[in-house]
Amino acid sequence: MTAEVRPLSILIAALGGEGGGVLSQWIVAAAARCGFPAQSTSIPGVAQRTGATTYYLEIMPVPASELGGRRPVMALMPGIGDVDLLLATELAEATRQIALGFVTPDRTHVVASLARSYIMPEKMAMADGRLDDTRLVELVGRHARASLILDLDALAREAGAMVNAVMLGAFAGTGMLAIPVEIFEAVIAEGGRTVEANLRDFRAGLAAAQCGQSPAPRPLEKRWRGGAADLAALETEAASLPEAVWPVAVEGIRRLAHYQDAAYARDYLDRVRQMVAVDVAAGLGGKLAQTTARHLALRMSFEDVIRVAQVKSDPARLARIRAELDAADGDPVRIVEYFKPGIDELCSVLPPALARPILAVAERRGWLGRVHWGMHIKTHTVAGYLRLKVLASLRRYRRKTHRFDAERREIETWLAAIADAALLSPHLALEIAECANLIKGYGDTWKRGMANYRAIFEHVVRPALARRLPIAVAADAVASARTAALADPEGARFTATLADIEKRAVPQAAE
Repeated sequence: MTAEVRPLSILIAALGGEGGGVLSQWIVAAAARCGFPAQSTSIPGVAQRTGATTYYLEIMPVPASELGGRRPVMALMPGIGDVDLLLATELAEATRQIALGFVTPDRTHVVASLARSYIMPEKMAMADGRLDDTRLVELVGRHARASLILDLDALAREAGAMVNAVMLGAFAGTGMLAIPVEIFEAVIAEGGRTVEANLRDFRAGLAAAQCGQSPAPRPLEKRWRGGAADLAALETEAASLPEAVWPVAVEGIRRLAHYQDAAYARDYLDRVRQMVAVDVAAGLGGKLAQTTARHLALRMSFEDVIRVAQVKSDPARLARIRAELDAADGDPVRIVEYFKPGIDELCSVLPPALARPILAVAERRGWLGRVHWGMHIKTHTVAGYLRLKVLASLRRYRRKTHRFDAERREIETWLAAIADAALLSPHLALEIAECANLIKGYGDTWKRGMANYRAIFEHVVRPALARRLPIAVAADAVASARTAALADPEGARFTATLADIEKRAVPQAAE
């Protein structure tokens, strides 16, 4: 064994349930068929998304028969700066291996998937806490000797198999190990179950790696109440919007048509057009309209009990659960949904005239937030599934509910404040539009966000529009209050920030 010949070190970072162990076994089995000495170890993660399960392989790229009886010494763990190839089934996991020092510009090739499985800080953020995928891809490219970023998850969905077979094809396509494609296919064929799907996945990953590009993304599903002609007409109208706005508007139209119906999507488009006019008058080049259109689509598709029932009874969700459990067609799968609605959730689907007095009585007696009804609905049973479908069918009556009326008034107030602020300060208008980022989720999360949102409107936005707060500091005051609300769930920092802003408003009011 010469100094120039050394084992090829491969680090695999996979999430729980993605078949990382099977992937490492495939690679080792293929190497063994070629006579290459190989060794593999695994390092379990803490949980499916608190840490990846990593697999480390070392493969001697020379058949054992050519080593003259000598046996290579291989490591059980990866060394800092000693990894030749990183295979990551998730984009953030690839960057985490970079942070650990296993990826170096002078040595490491990276093959990673664009797929994301959000980590806990991203999920727990009070606003949009997601990492920027573009920056993650740039980070991989900057620290690796060579990188190949593919949408491996999309390829796996197309074949109905797991991502590990696609990753194996991408590994074979790199050519870093001289193993013929036929050997990889033979190893997969020994698996028994889902052989055909795995072979399709392998070939798709191989072709993508050889081309060096991801496949074209699949079109979004268009499951909504309304004909294809209505959808095409709305999308055609949206195409006349400014270039910075129309992609967001099209996604909003599709989302709201699926959420409610075609008429609701048209209401959204009309509101976006109004904000485009405000944007043009303020000279913001589409930035205000784009920001407002994005938040408006989310606000108009608020999470009420009807929406929850619609999502949980969606056949696509049930099929996805079966696929995640790897259940065969005849395998029984039991699904139990846990609900704990309170008085406000139940009143949200009532007419406003009936809901308001009930909520008033409940508030006087201290029942709000304290009285709940625990419910366990078995979605796998006919009775349980029909309960959700009946609740989801109330979608046609949503416009007559108390929650819809309250959300409509809040949205109109928000849009009017953006339009009024644009006449005074475009920067202030943008900050008011971003305040919608405080409103998310449902239950206690929604209540906390909405309370902070209303407090900012009452103590900062309204005084600014009434000129009781200097316009020169109004935009920064809104931004500071919003940042404080997002940074401190307990509310102490937010309260202190509002108090400081009110002190600055007093001299202006006296003047």
